[in-house]
Amino acid sequence: MITGTENGAVRRSGRRRAHARTRLAVAAGVLAALGAALLGPGIAAHGTGELHIPAAGTTTLLRVAVFAALALHLGELAGARLAGAGPRPSPYALGAALGGAAASAGQIVVLARVSDLDITAVYGTRDGGLLLAMANGFALAAGCVALKRPGYAVAPLALVIGAEALRAHPEPYTPEIGTALTVVHLIAASLWTGGLLYVLRVVRLRGGGAREVLLRYARLAGWLYAALAVTGTCSALRRLPADVVLGSAYGRVLLAKLALMAVASVLAVVARRRLGHRGGDAATPARTELAVLAGVVVVSALLTVVPDPHWVGTRLSLR
Repeated sequence: MITGTENGAVRRSGRRRAHARTRLAVAAGVLAALGAALLGPGIAAHGTGELHIPAAGTTTLLRVAVFAALALHLGELAGARLAGAGPRPSPYALGAALGGAAASAGQIVVLARVSDLDITAVYGTRDGGLLLAMANGFALAAGCVALKRPGYAVAPLALVIGAEALRAHPEPYTPEIGTALTVVHLIAASLWTGGLLYVLRVVRLRGGGAREVLLRYARLAGWLYAALAVTGTCSALRRLPADVVLGSAYGRVLLAKLALMAVASVLAVVARRRLGHRGGDAATPARTELAVLAGVVVVSALLTVVPDPHWVGTRLSLR
């Protein structure tokens, strides 16, 4: 006969094993993300004949940190509204904002090194000035959180998003359209990924009582997905010539991103269907979806570092 004490010990042992598996999975994911960020630019450009991008791996890693910081901070702001009344998970916003500021400042240092300029001279360049604006925006957002005014962080985070959109689309042809598309795309992606993380943390904290929170997030995620699909498609059509999809690093990375997005979409549909059946486990596919979205963040950072695909199209047309 098993006593109540033995039952409790079995449950605690099961929780410890589950937590150990979770920590192992997180560690493996972090290592995979580091490898993809550092080695991805070289792998994607292999055999394309494209120009080498100095410090591409380091830059990708720093941009992953920027995108992750935006997702964590914006997701927490949105998730706090979705969570309603009840216990809240510990905030990540302050650490995210400080990490984003450090990553933006790190990009300034990298830019100074590869350009052989001092820091002051880098501030006078277009990219250097935008990176400085991003670092200051994150710092101001951190200050808002530290002063217990987290909602005020929306304004400096908007500055970060605007500066990032301008940096990501330095194209000479209709840059205002590319910038606008990137702003919407970046906001939607940050809210989808960061909001899902926050909601899953609420579910873990509250247990079965958080089903309504998941439902509210699912309704928001539908609109975010539509925004991502429209802006992503428009951006791809504008930036990627059809004849270099497989022959450019940008095209290859974009295909990898589309594959990951397809997997995340399927998982989102599965989670939503389970939400429609009371008692269905929607959290498990949602956690897997979050892991896939973390991969999307890394691949998205790669897209902003690899060469402009129009260079490959121009080279091929001259042959």
